[in-house]
Amino acid sequence: MRAAVHADYGLPEEVIAVAAAPLPVLKPKQVLVRMCAAGVNWADQSMTLGEPLLMRLGYGFRRPRAGIRGMEVAGVIEAVGVKVTDWKAGDEVIGWGTGTFAEFVAIDAKRLVAKSEALTFDRAAGLPVAGCTALQAMRDVAKVQPGDQVLVVGASGGIGSFAVQIAKAMGAEVTGVCSTPNIESVRSLGADRVIDYTDRDFTEEDRKYDAILDIADKHSLSERRSALKAKGTIIPNSGEGGRWLGSIGRILKARIISPFVSHRLRPFLSVTKRADVAALVDMAVAGTLTPVVGVTYPLDQAGEAVAEAGSGHARGKVILTA
Repeated sequence: MRAAVHADYGLPEEVIAVAAAPLPVLKPKQVLVRMCAAGVNWADQSMTLGEPLLMRLGYGFRRPRAGIRGMEVAGVIEAVGVKVTDWKAGDEVIGWGTGTFAEFVAIDAKRLVAKSEALTFDRAAGLPVAGCTALQAMRDVAKVQPGDQVLVVGASGGIGSFAVQIAKAMGAEVTGVCSTPNIESVRSLGADRVIDYTDRDFTEEDRKYDAILDIADKHSLSERRSALKAKGTIIPNSGEGGRWLGSIGRILKARIISPFVSHRLRPFLSVTKRADVAALVDMAVAGTLTPVVGVTYPLDQAGEAVAEAGSGHARGKVILTA
């Protein structure tokens, strides 16, 4: 099969190339999925670069142990393991795991949900990682209630475009922060207000928020807290930081400060769950959630796709297609 592989750390456009790779050997509880579309995430660039350096303790210090990137996929089942009873060849599915930037990927059967016919493969492929992050941030961390004031910084990106729609579906009044070219896109997601960060600074406004999801903010923690209500929640989820610790440094700082302030500082790591992906599919079928696909790349341009997703300027999800 063909797969987008990299044997060394470096810039995605330079180290990722499509090459022949062995077809995955199925374990008893796995299924073989033919990739139709694969979601590309900021983390794919981070793992390609090998930064933050602390990450290399788990992924390989000098070079990556696993050379095929990708964490989410939508496709068609080609074969099932001997202990798989709830899936069959021909089923259209959404899955998450590792090595999805390939023509075929082996995935644990418990990490699959059925893809509705109402969803295209490219729209379905972005649900497991970005969709679950947004859902868990709004529902479980911010605990959004009807009438809450919610601010989404980075509202036009993969996670942000989901978060705006999910918060609206939960009854919140949503303000999105984005750049000038993305204003109309964020409005179309249902945002009640849109702030163009090149023109206005949300920390200098009088409006206070019950929850702030920070995906692409460059303000200091104290500046962001100034825009919160007394018992408001801030969820720092941006990936910026130093070369050694990356965003881990910001997460640690928020956790250290949190017990000593009235605000709830809640950095978190989302975990893709089968029930949550199924809930996102249901929302998409019902019309309360529309996955935004900003740009698609063929598998041969996986390096460019990873660079686009990691640039911080992608609109919606970046998707690879077979």
